[in-house]
Amino acid sequence: MVLADGFEEAFVGLCSRFGINEVAAYDRDKCLEILVERDGMDYDEAVEFFDVNVVGAWVGEMTPVFMTLFRDLE
Repeated sequence: MVLADGFEEAFVGLCSRFGINEVAAYDRDKCLEILVERDGMDYDEAVEFFDVNVVGAWVGEMTPVFMTLFRDLE
């Protein structure tokens, strides 16, 4: 399994699909929060950096997934 370096606090679990190994899953919003707080980016900078350099970083079949979690759907 490949982990996203620097985003340990955003790790939420594993994703699995038929026929492939489990991959690490991260909370996208928490990742953005980490970039804003840790790296001093504003929100728009964090989104651009994250989309290009994190989500866009293909490291093979074990590349992590980044999920938008739906909370409080009541």
